[in-house]
Amino acid sequence: MLTRLSGSAEDTDNINKDPIEPVPQAALSKHGKKRSVTSAKHEVTGHPDTLDRRKVERALELASSSPNGTGPPADNKQGAPKKQPPLLASEKDIDRMPDSRGWRRSRARNPWSCSLLIMAATALAATILLFIIHAFVTRQLDSKGCDMCWSRPIYFKFSDFDTEHTRFASKYHLYLYREGGFDEDPKVKGVPILFIPGNAGSYKQARCLAFESASYFHSNIQQDPGALKTGLTSLDFFTVDFNEDFSAFHGQTILDQAEYLNDAVAYILSLYHDPRRSQRDPGLPDPSSVILVGHSMGGVVARTMLTMSNYQSNSINTIVTMSAPHARPPVSVDAESVRTYKRINEYWRQAYTQKWANDNPLWHVTLISIAGGGLDTVVPSDFASLESLVPSTHGFTVFTSGIPNVWTGADHIQTTWCVQLMKPIVRSIFKTLDVHRPGQTKPRAERMRIFKRCYLTGMEGVAEKTLSQKEPSTLLTLEDNLNSVMPLGERLVIRDFGRTKKPNAHLLPIPSQSTPRSQMFTLLSDQRLEDPGTNVHLEVLFCSVFPLQPGQSSTLFSMNVDLSGDTSGSTRLACKNAASDVIQLPASTRVSTHSYDKAQPFSYLQYHLEDISDHQFVAVVDKATEPSQGWAIAEFNDKANATVETSLGLQRLLAFGLHLKIPADRPLVTEIRIPALHSSLLAFTMSLGKQACGDDADLFTPLLRQYLSEPHESKYFVNVKNANISLHGVAPFMPPPLRAHAAHDGVSLQLWSDPTCNSSIDVSLKVDVPGSMGKLVMRYRMVFAAFPLVIVALVLRKQFKVYDNSGIFITFSESMDLCLRSSLPLLILALTLLAISLTVSSASPPKPASTGLFVWGGNATESAIDFTKNDLLLGSQDPIFWFLVPLFSLMSVGICVGVNYAALGLTNLFYLPYNYLTSRPAWVRIEDVRYAVGNGRLKYLADGFVVEEPPLPRSPPAHPGDE
Repeated sequence: MLTRLSGSAEDTDNINKDPIEPVPQAALSKHGKKRSVTSAKHEVTGHPDTLDRRKVERALELASSSPNGTGPPADNKQGAPKKQPPLLASEKDIDRMPDSRGWRRSRARNPWSCSLLIMAATALAATILLFIIHAFVTRQLDSKGCDMCWSRPIYFKFSDFDTEHTRFASKYHLYLYREGGFDEDPKVKGVPILFIPGNAGSYKQARCLAFESASYFHSNIQQDPGALKTGLTSLDFFTVDFNEDFSAFHGQTILDQAEYLNDAVAYILSLYHDPRRSQRDPGLPDPSSVILVGHSMGGVVARTMLTMSNYQSNSINTIVTMSAPHARPPVSVDAESVRTYKRINEYWRQAYTQKWANDNPLWHVTLISIAGGGLDTVVPSDFASLESLVPSTHGFTVFTSGIPNVWTGADHIQTTWCVQLMKPIVRSIFKTLDVHRPGQTKPRAERMRIFKRCYLTGMEGVAEKTLSQKEPSTLLTLEDNLNSVMPLGERLVIRDFGRTKKPNAHLLPIPSQSTPRSQMFTLLSDQRLEDPGTNVHLEVLFCSVFPLQPGQSSTLFSMNVDLSGDTSGSTRLACKNAASDVIQLPASTRVSTHSYDKAQPFSYLQYHLEDISDHQFVAVVDKATEPSQGWAIAEFNDKANATVETSLGLQRLLAFGLHLKIPADRPLVTEIRIPALHSSLLAFTMSLGKQACGDDADLFTPLLRQYLSEPHESKYFVNVKNANISLHGVAPFMPPPLRAHAAHDGVSLQLWSDPTCNSSIDVSLKVDVPGSMGKLVMRYRMVFAAFPLVIVALVLRKQFKVYDNSGIFITFSESMDLCLRSSLPLLILALTLLAISLTVSSASPPKPASTGLFVWGGNATESAIDFTKNDLLLGSQDPIFWFLVPLFSLMSVGICVGVNYAALGLTNLFYLPYNYLTSRPAWVRIEDVRYAVGNGRLKYLADGFVVEEPPLPRSPPAHPGDE
């Protein structure tokens, strides 16, 4: 029978209902009447573990005393021998008993106990974790420069897009956007474009892009008859309402949305065939494809559409995504989501490994991925890379900080409303339109050239120059003397325009290609370089001598610039204008603070010698007729003198940094290449020494561009003295590129400095340890959830192991202490060695495609690249980061201990009011306890329980006298 010392009424009732043994004679009074029961009142709770041990000890003390408190109770039989002492040892003896219940009794039953080892590990882990979080919040932050858009949206819901068209009609909805004040007609009339929101996104996020589209069309294209003849027209913006589904956490949701969107595309295209709902010019072909713009997971859903069974062939040919995690799922908590990603990416990779274009279902598709950079703390911008999915002939990745006239980072939501970003997106889409084609866009190769010109800086290796594709359009006539021709190799510096109060031309002779060193032409000015006929102060022409034959008309040229004056002799040059190849750079002056400042940008030209070898002169024409402020610098320089190639390894770079001195006799542009610096886990700080140019001598202050060749990430620092260098290069868990590179190019630093300032520049680069630690948050945020699970599993294993051996289930903290002293260090060591081996194998070059045992055993289209080799453990390709395993393990220990005590604290916090509300007074009858002790029926009394057993039957004595 189990009797509980509890305060509940049920326990008291159960005690009274149990059969009561006869009361001993010693418990009766002298008159034979039952003596009054002596009771002890205790305030206890109904929980078995909350009984105060001191109360139990007091009850035992009273039970072992005589009725009058002077001795043990008398036996109920006269002359009977004295009973054996009760079967309950003293407290001192209990603590010394070898029974497992006494083993470390106080600590085993106290969940709040904590050893010094656990306290030290937890304190160190908390310090490191707070240090990382503080660095993530305060160090290596990009400045925000996005402007908010304002619109007057009108949404037309397509109620007839019902279950007859799609099985998701009751769940999702389709809308047509119109901008109030520009176009409020619900009929379609332009080129269809569909906006796809991301995870928990809203269909209303399309308003800024649609507003910029309507504004640009009505302000520029609609007023230009020539633009309409070339195939430009308005855009019909459609947007979809996904009811803010969490597509990032559920793979089936991605498939459902993709299926719905394919049905929506078919429905949208059908609208243009209905005369009641379309105002499109009947002379134009009906659209057969839709342009897609996806934000975040919407970009992934857009790619998924082309893999679905209900996809109509060639109904999608252009996809522009913003902050979309193409390479990996942003949160790998759903197995179906991981499988969906794998299936989508394998489809795209397999399509681009086909030998013939007819076998590639994605041959006509162009995909542009725009990333926000370091400001995006929702999706790591590394995941927006297309290197492992799409070749450079069909798509690329670009960062907002490098897009011309954007020059600022953007967080995850800002990419949907940043005005500076909306403008180039809209302009690029309009430039790719051709309504005279059923697909409504230009051919794929032409679209890619347009996207590169709109999104890239123009200094990348893949950027194309248009000068060689032009015909001479300007006839330049000069005086027949050599005064305007500068000596070969001399630098041209113009400090003011219009000094002569008439147009003036400066000719720089172009070196021949037989020059032993490779050369480059560069020009930088604060003036705009526009097409011929515009009112600008500066014009740059690439010219060749054009002897005008008798009878030959000069009307062959659209522009005729005569600078010969009244002289009889003259030199005629046939020239091409270089305005189409101008590169815009953020202005860098003494008052500049950010690259996105509202200031007129610099104009920059850059040509390799082989690009201009067909010409003889570069003519820099000062067209100002009145003195005006402005400057220009032009020169030919050797690439060897303009490039500083560092050979430092990563270990030496981290230990000692980089220190350079750029000489005073330097070119306009100096490029510093650091091949060892390619990891996105590292951050550096760069410092530039001040030039001794005086107060007013410098034409401009130093301008720095940090860039990567793949992906196309550029960041500008104006008026630079100190700069934070961080990049999105080789990142953890990223699949290898589709076209494997022989080696990483690393980061390059391009520095524009005033060469007329006769002063050297000191450049120093050193690692930013706190900033580098802050980079771990975005790259390893899932590790902070995975590693604690391993620690918890190890602690539970130790708890069950101890329970199997001793019968005691020890507390979490005690099990953690045992793990820290034994198994956990061994596990950390094993994981560290495994991480190093995985890193070495991941960094090794890929093996050639398998051909089987014999030649015919292989597949010609089989990929030799293992796209999953970076999926395990740290996912890093650099062995220098081996220390992250013990670092994350230590932090995980601290997290587990903190969560354990937080759970205990919450449990006790919620238990206090419950204890107060449910506690009742309980009465323990001392006679029952005495009787149980006197008859040897009390076996164990602890934690609020009294376990009673009936006395064992006495065996008869072997000899009669023994009793």
